[in-house]
Amino acid sequence: MVFNTGAALLDAIVLSVVSSEEEGTYGYRITQEVRAVLEVSESTLYPVLRRLQKDNCLTVYDKEYGGRNRRYYKITEQGLAQLALYRNEWKIYSEKITAILSLGRNLL
Repeated sequence: MVFNTGAALLDAIVLSVVSSEEEGTYGYRITQEVRAVLEVSESTLYPVLRRLQKDNCLTVYDKEYGGRNRRYYKITEQGLAQLALYRNEWKIYSEKITAILSLGRNLL
């Protein structure tokens, strides 16, 4: 993809992926779901997960799976509020960009 993915958009995508599972989901699965729509490396996503945890948008817990611990990420109430804000902002932003790119209109 030729468009740069900013930090806020990446945060929004990760929060959306994590919110889709009521009990949360683990890092590798988050990576795979994000990679289905964006070219992004694990080394990019794990700092995003840590930042969202630090900002109280995600909680983390470990759960045993196949004899090993797997780290799960679960969205918090604050994370849900942030995701709602991102979704609203994205709707406005994407409508404006789509209008300009598809219609060639000047929206100012």
